[in-house]
Amino acid sequence: MQELKMVYGTTERIESLLDSKIGQKFENLSQNGKVAAEYVWIGGTGSDLRSKTKTLDSKPKKVEDLPVWNFDGSSTGQAPGNDSEVFLVPRAMYPDPFRVPGDNILVMCDCYEPPRVGEDGETKVPMKPIPTNSRHDCNLAMEKVKDQEPWFGIEQEYTLLNAATKWPLGWPKCGFPGPQGPYYCSAGAGAAIGREVIEAHYKACLYAGIQISGVNAEVMPAQWEYQVGPCTGIESGDQMWMSRYLLLRVGELFNVVGSFDPKPVPGDWNGAGGHVNFSNNDSRKEGTGWDAIKKQISKLEKKHALHIASYGEGNERRLTGKHETSSMEDFSWGVANRGVSIRVGRNVPVDKCGYYEDRRPASNLDPYVVIKLLVESALM
Repeated sequence: MQELKMVYGTTERIESLLDSKIGQKFENLSQNGKVAAEYVWIGGTGSDLRSKTKTLDSKPKKVEDLPVWNFDGSSTGQAPGNDSEVFLVPRAMYPDPFRVPGDNILVMCDCYEPPRVGEDGETKVPMKPIPTNSRHDCNLAMEKVKDQEPWFGIEQEYTLLNAATKWPLGWPKCGFPGPQGPYYCSAGAGAAIGREVIEAHYKACLYAGIQISGVNAEVMPAQWEYQVGPCTGIESGDQMWMSRYLLLRVGELFNVVGSFDPKPVPGDWNGAGGHVNFSNNDSRKEGTGWDAIKKQISKLEKKHALHIASYGEGNERRLTGKHETSSMEDFSWGVANRGVSIRVGRNVPVDKCGYYEDRRPASNLDPYVVIKLLVESALM
């Protein structure tokens, strides 16, 4: 029997910047029938999240009832200062777990150049998506393959960092914890670090209606994972981005950073991925699904370089062929193999149908970009 490595507890203590008990005095005050709508969008880097609050007179019945809003794009790197207005178009809404009680909501938006008058002074030029709006093209792709009912389940790995030092939470200030082995799906002081953050985020996602299907501690200490899905089509991207926003907001309360860096600590430590589990009507069809999966994997192999280039910034630090990854230089697949590009579950060849997992995306993947590429390469 293999002996489990020794782990040591941490003496590190993180405190919130402000006293949260003061804010609690205002939580139950009446909003006099008003609703707070937190508009959330992706910022100019393509990975940062921004938000601001709009007061509504009543709770909207559907997302289409929400008004289009705007923001100063010159302050987010999304517009020049001399033409800075960017439109926010609501696309999905969720109950707000941070403003309870009440009918307050979170609103996932995408960004557009406002409509304008043409050079002739009369023609109306319609609004168009700005360059950082990856949702627009993703939604077009999902409409083309909607008969296939594409399902996605995304595994979001991330690392908890001390907000002041940007070093993994609970790690020695001038050193490293014991080697990997005792931390994956662990319990106990020194092994499962920061569980309070994970539990708060889990509950926030459940309250908001995010299809969060599970959470677990990961291989590197202070590294965790949650899964969102299965979601159909564009909902996968909407829910993954909103789940990240919830994690950042929870981190504010604990004064802790949730980092999506694919390799936050160099050396003999696991990186962080954003594995995407994918199925469709062809792959799920009893009897023929297994053959369809193999054909789709063959199509993905032909587009390997395109996918790698779009699967996350800094992914080359993670996809080395070590630490449960494949090499980014080569495409590979296998059954129950976590060292390949595409992993097929052990039960799929037995059932002759099911799903497969793309293990190449980094933890900082743009889910809109990745799921768009998957349906385009595998189904079109």
